[in-house]
Amino acid sequence: MSSKGGTALSRRNYRLASDTDKPKVTGIVNEKLLSDYLHHVFPASSKQGPASAAYRKTLTLQDLGAHLEKLLAEDNATEDGRDQTEGSLGPSTVVLDHSSGFEGLLFVDDDLLGVIGHSNFSSIRATTCVYKGKWVYEVLISSQGLMQIGWCTLNCRFNQEEGVGDTPDSYAYDGNRVRKWNVTTTNYGKSWAAGDIVSCLIDLDEGTITFCLNGQSLGVAFSNIKTGPGVAYFPAISLSFKESVAFNFGSRPLRYPVEGYLPLQSPPTADLIKAHRLLGYLKTVLSTSIDMQEEKIVEKDSSVWQLHGDPTILVTLAHIFNHFAPLMCKVYLVEDVLMNFLLSILEGGGSVDEHPLIQQLMDLFWLLMEDYEVRECLKQLMMSLLRAYRFSPIIPDLGFQIHYLRLTSAILRHEKSRKYLLSNVLFDVLRSVVFFYIKTPLRVKEAGLEELIPTTWWPTRFDKEGKDERDPREETADERLRRRAYERGCQRLKKRIEVVEELQVQILRLMLNNKDKGTGEASRYIFLNKFRKFLQENASNRGNPTVLCPSEYMVCFLHRLITAIRSYWDEGKRKSPGSISSEDAYVPPQLFYNGKVDYFDLQRLGGLLSHLKKTLKDDLAAKANIIIDPAEIQAVSMDDLDENEETGAAQRPSGAVAMGGALARPSWLSSPTLGRANRFLSTAAVSLMTPRRPLAPPEKVKVRTLAVEQRTEEDIEGSHGNDGLLLGRPFEEPDQPITEKSLLEILDGVVMIYNLSVHQQLGKMVVVSDDVHEYAVALKDTEEKIARCPSRRPDILEELQKSQKVFAEKLNHLSRRLAWINATIYSKEKMLDVYWLLRVCIQTIEHSDGTGSLFAFMPEFYLNVAMNSYSALKNYFSPSNCMEELPGYEDTLIQLAAILAKHFADPRIVGTDIKDSLMQALASYVCYPQSLRAVERIPEEQRMAMMKNLLAPYEQRPWAQTNWILVRLWRGCGFGYRYTRLPHLLKTKPEDANLPSLQRDLSIASFQKPCPSLLLQRHMAELLIQDRDMAASFLNSVLNQLNWAFSEFIGMIQEIQQAAERPERNFVDTRQLKVCSTCFDLSVSLLRVLEMTITLVPEIFLDWTRPSAELLLRRLAQLLNQVLNRVTAERNLFDRVVNLRLPGLESVDHYPILVAVTGILVRILVDSNKQGVSRAASVLLSDPCFQLRSIQYLLGEGESGSSTATDRKHFSLHTYTDYISTEEEQKVEQMLTFLTEESKQAAASTAPTSEDDLCPICYAHSISAIFKPCSHKSCKACINQHLMNNKDCFFCKATITGVDDYTKPFAS
Repeated sequence: MSSKGGTALSRRNYRLASDTDKPKVTGIVNEKLLSDYLHHVFPASSKQGPASAAYRKTLTLQDLGAHLEKLLAEDNATEDGRDQTEGSLGPSTVVLDHSSGFEGLLFVDDDLLGVIGHSNFSSIRATTCVYKGKWVYEVLISSQGLMQIGWCTLNCRFNQEEGVGDTPDSYAYDGNRVRKWNVTTTNYGKSWAAGDIVSCLIDLDEGTITFCLNGQSLGVAFSNIKTGPGVAYFPAISLSFKESVAFNFGSRPLRYPVEGYLPLQSPPTADLIKAHRLLGYLKTVLSTSIDMQEEKIVEKDSSVWQLHGDPTILVTLAHIFNHFAPLMCKVYLVEDVLMNFLLSILEGGGSVDEHPLIQQLMDLFWLLMEDYEVRECLKQLMMSLLRAYRFSPIIPDLGFQIHYLRLTSAILRHEKSRKYLLSNVLFDVLRSVVFFYIKTPLRVKEAGLEELIPTTWWPTRFDKEGKDERDPREETADERLRRRAYERGCQRLKKRIEVVEELQVQILRLMLNNKDKGTGEASRYIFLNKFRKFLQENASNRGNPTVLCPSEYMVCFLHRLITAIRSYWDEGKRKSPGSISSEDAYVPPQLFYNGKVDYFDLQRLGGLLSHLKKTLKDDLAAKANIIIDPAEIQAVSMDDLDENEETGAAQRPSGAVAMGGALARPSWLSSPTLGRANRFLSTAAVSLMTPRRPLAPPEKVKVRTLAVEQRTEEDIEGSHGNDGLLLGRPFEEPDQPITEKSLLEILDGVVMIYNLSVHQQLGKMVVVSDDVHEYAVALKDTEEKIARCPSRRPDILEELQKSQKVFAEKLNHLSRRLAWINATIYSKEKMLDVYWLLRVCIQTIEHSDGTGSLFAFMPEFYLNVAMNSYSALKNYFSPSNCMEELPGYEDTLIQLAAILAKHFADPRIVGTDIKDSLMQALASYVCYPQSLRAVERIPEEQRMAMMKNLLAPYEQRPWAQTNWILVRLWRGCGFGYRYTRLPHLLKTKPEDANLPSLQRDLSIASFQKPCPSLLLQRHMAELLIQDRDMAASFLNSVLNQLNWAFSEFIGMIQEIQQAAERPERNFVDTRQLKVCSTCFDLSVSLLRVLEMTITLVPEIFLDWTRPSAELLLRRLAQLLNQVLNRVTAERNLFDRVVNLRLPGLESVDHYPILVAVTGILVRILVDSNKQGVSRAASVLLSDPCFQLRSIQYLLGEGESGSSTATDRKHFSLHTYTDYISTEEEQKVEQMLTFLTEESKQAAASTAPTSEDDLCPICYAHSISAIFKPCSHKSCKACINQHLMNNKDCFFCKATITGVDDYTKPFAS
């Protein structure tokens, strides 16, 4: 490729000089001036001596090629030819040995430098070993889990249990457990974190092995290692499942070179000297100009250099690039020479716009380099930048991160480079989302947070339930000063982080530019198609660690995307005032059914898309003018389904998942910038695992089937007579421009990102705040103990002071770390982003709901994000940011309440998971006063519909959550039901940290203060009074479930008791304990619903003109007696299990269940009218299970009426004075007196009954009913209960047409 003498260059067909051109060329610039200029740019080497201008040879463009080659040849001659490979054996290019040097299952990147563990404990070594001298290699830690990194000999044999460091001739450092390993293990070094770099040094002359972390030596780890003939050491690693690293053996410049130690792979020294020499020439050209008038060479500032059409300069540059361009395809040179040169241009500070030289250089690259060279150079440059950004240490001013982001931004400002990188590199080769991530430092000291936040602070006042009490009036002056100093430090940190975030948003805005159409398709549309594919990978590979983007990256990416989208959205609003502002943004419903946006295999509210297209094709035609060609609707055969399942299962663990015919990209966990991870290593079989068919086949039923990559700007934005993405606007949608249609699709993707992993990550990071709280409570407790410690016990005092010091140090560390997390994840701005997303989802759901049956096309994740984002705002961002301060907060609460109330029983929604989530969200919503008031403020019609759905029979649907909602509406009104936590649970801590988001909400909500809703109770009463059939079926289902739940509970505690009494040591299954506790809680909540019903609408049980009233009352009495007898029997099963105090059965106690039963009995026996009381008493006493002793037990009395004089403390409602009012106690006493009298009278008046007169079914009541037409007999209770489910006679199976009263005729 190089030119010889005056011949023309073959590169780009530049004809730099020839004899025929000579007059023209020399006519451009004076010959002497040209010679001076060329000698200035290409000075002779110092060896030839500083020849004066008078004696040096005249240099022309024809001679330039030969002159340049001569200069470069001198460098080759002067380079010392020392053999750097002495002391090492193996290939000159050092990589991981993927053919034989591994054990277990591994993924290895295409460049054989990145590796991910895929089995219990996998090991792999390098291809090159060393036997003398000093050597070093670096390992980039991508995940901070269990790994052992170091050196081993060829004789080491590893397996799934033993790895590097577990055999005699292998040595390893483990930063996860902070230990060193060589058969035995001892403490060593520091803990590592993702983003750290470990340097592994071996000195075979001294026989030592040392490790460094981020350039800081951890000290000699091993000395006197085995050396000598036949002993050579390979770099090696063992790593557990999903852990990942990337190696640098010297193929790139070492980040932390160590003096005296050589990298295993020799650097390209000759090329380095050549590249630096050529770069020097290039710099000279940039800082020199030819003054034609004065005929002299002028020095100038290179930063203002521009690429003009000056032929002399262009030909000079072409000669330089003839040699420079091939070098810029090599990763080492790009990182060491080009990247450092470009970074130096930006070192002066100022905005990136103030450095136009980089844009000019990019133009120069595209002009003077072959296309394939520019592309390779740009790819390597972005890889180096990304790697440098990700693995740079955190310093207080985030200088490294800012430096690399500024250069990334400068390169992406160049239109042609940006489009190439977007099309082929940023999403296809790189993990460019890393550019939007700000990593959290685990080591506060090294990150400089001690200087930035010198004063730490944490809450010090707690209520009796351990919650932070934030009353500024009670703060001491010292606490106030500390808190304010801490807040100032946090503010300083936040401002520095905001600089990085602003640069990241600038990069995103460049990618979202839709005005750069000068060189083909605008950047935004390239980004959009790549972004959709990125979403597909993350949605389709849930659970595959090699393809999924880590959730911590997704959080940062989401916030930058929201900022960039809103800025473009509002710019569009200013240009087009008729469109809506970003505050009112939503995704129009037609995106969900017109096939323009691919939702992969994500679940729709109405089920599968293919099913919806068939069943709703008429609605699509009528409401949206979308006609589906019948030929496009193809049924999915069972064979297809089976094959999909097989391939899906086979692909998820593989390293090469096909996406539209191409291999999937590399692991997120290994090096973020390396080639495709298409090597799947297994000691069982080394093979390339490729699927039989693409993971996500193109939809067969789209209105217009287009692969994501094939879409053009017109397909997205539309044109004359074409609505683009908004094709098929339903009549209910306003005909108003919203914004640029491409922004709508990106917004849709943002909602999907939140659903995929952001919400999960927001919940994870709350752990740090929880840790601060726990240590603060522990510290306060320790300080109180120190204050109480007697002076005669210095030993205890010393131990307490040690604990105090440990807690204080931990709190200092955690409070600084929390400041970082609050600035990057939980800041006010981030909270506003999540709130905006919540409002987007609410408005999208409202618009989609307006389309009627087409609502079924909406993807489920919109409802999930609406619920989860509200949960995050409520639970994760407070108390540092107050939710009530959000703009329009109350209106948003009401809108969300209306959505939950309407859709938890919406027949258009078929997915059981989403239905359950909606129910849980509504259950959590009614636990808090503010959100409950929002439910009360939705339109009355919607409130009544919600209550009607809640009162539907419990059979054939998930009823536990429904029941829980009704209980929350009642809590605070029932008998002894004003508690926040049960008396015996006050000192325990709720175990909710590991629960899923909505379940965690419910767990937290269950400890909120009671906030009953009298309005919704009134609605419930109205519905039960108006609709007698619904009332009967609802109460029957409640009684059925109570019977089931309590029976299950009793059965389980019998098993638990039997297990506990066995002489051998045994353990009760924790799952069984959990189910037992749940059955108990369900029984209590069902009893409370019965109490609410009987309080609000007593006539359902006591007005016997209602056909089912007597039956319901008898069933109720039967169940109440059953519960009382089981719980109150002396030294019974219930007592014994409660006294065991097993973990998991904390909620099982006498108080909750007995108080619930007492509330029902008091309501029907004391608070009802005279007739009602009489009926209730007669039914209760006539039940054969009734025992007066059970009622006496409630007040702590024995059968004689006196207090039991046992040594064991007896249950009594009198002892719960904080929970039960005096008036309630008096009612219980009144009820006991009344029942005592009634039972005496009943006993006196009951005539003996012959066995022939008893009901042949229950043998408890007299025969009182005769069936038609068969004339068989039973008591009314039995036949009424039987007829609820069956119309056949007990005895002859004839169909019963009617039931008459039966009275036994008197004997003659």
